[in-house]
Amino acid sequence: MSSINEKVTAPFVSAATDNRQSLSPKVGNSISERGPKINDESDLDDWNDFQMISSPDYLYTISLTELYDTAYRPKMKIVDDLISSGAYLFAGAPKVGKSFFMAQLGYHVSSGAPLWEHTVHKGTVLYLALEDDYSRLQKRLSRMFGMDGIDNFHFATHAKNLREGLDGQLKKFISEHPNTKLIIIDTLQRIREVGGEKYSYASDYEIVTRLKQTADQHNICILLVHHTRKQSAEDCFDTISGTNGLLGAADGAFIMLKEKRTDSKAVLDIVGRDQQDQRLYLLFDRERCIWQLAKSEIQLWKELPDPLLESVAKLLTPESPEWVGSASDLVDRLDEIDIQPNVLTRKLIWDPNRNQTYTCWKDG
Repeated sequence: MSSINEKVTAPFVSAATDNRQSLSPKVGNSISERGPKINDESDLDDWNDFQMISSPDYLYTISLTELYDTAYRPKMKIVDDLISSGAYLFAGAPKVGKSFFMAQLGYHVSSGAPLWEHTVHKGTVLYLALEDDYSRLQKRLSRMFGMDGIDNFHFATHAKNLREGLDGQLKKFISEHPNTKLIIIDTLQRIREVGGEKYSYASDYEIVTRLKQTADQHNICILLVHHTRKQSAEDCFDTISGTNGLLGAADGAFIMLKEKRTDSKAVLDIVGRDQQDQRLYLLFDRERCIWQLAKSEIQLWKELPDPLLESVAKLLTPESPEWVGSASDLVDRLDEIDIQPNVLTRKLIWDPNRNQTYTCWKDG
């Protein structure tokens, strides 16, 4: 895929407050792109390919080279350092304040207002408040945020469960609201399929996996509100009601804990596949019914800066936000970096630590 003749464009790194979604074009061939052109049966190779993948024993694979030469779409940030696209669990004991937090999160994402010190990326929010009614929601939200409305914050108090067709309802909403970034389902129990294996590992894993597929397909976040059980555990995430299949399939989880239900203080523990583990200490403002951040603790490790990206960033300024040239030209400009042009191209395509998108075009 990559060659010395490819051109690399490095756009200017935007500020943290820039709400534009980064684009990560897929430079390599996708599965669909590499599939045979079965409409042209005159092409014997394509026809043989079609017969091959039609075999029940066919296993699609890609090589390490193809893996490196493909730019996959990055996860979309919803709230910086807190939540990204994917499927997440938000668990806590009954009446601990989960629904107030959900309303607060939905309001901030739909309005784009920062949540504490975290940058929020504005987008449409759907809140399935399946244990509430509209009157209660009206009273709660007006007390929390006043009477100014937001057109892209949507609510529903009834929805189908997964067996009845919740997936289709969510996909239709997303198609009608293409800027959707967050869907909150409060609670998970309301959309679970009723059956004899309701609490099996396989069933729990499948529930989250189905919702994760929708989230991944549309690059949005689906946040599932759930309960914890009464039994204590050394690891607070082991208190999530149900089997480990729920957490095993999810991209991350939040656990809200209080020593006493009547306390105004709570601890929010956060784990995720693509973020650092952290703990937030929260205070509940009973007058406004919103959660305030008292302090935060982040796992004691920090990603080291990438010398390559730092060198590339030095070429860019607000006055000259793009640099265009071949991979070889860019290598010549990076005096402090010893790297081959094809390796440089790959690095700029898919580096997981990048804060900006690099797009490669082939000459011609």
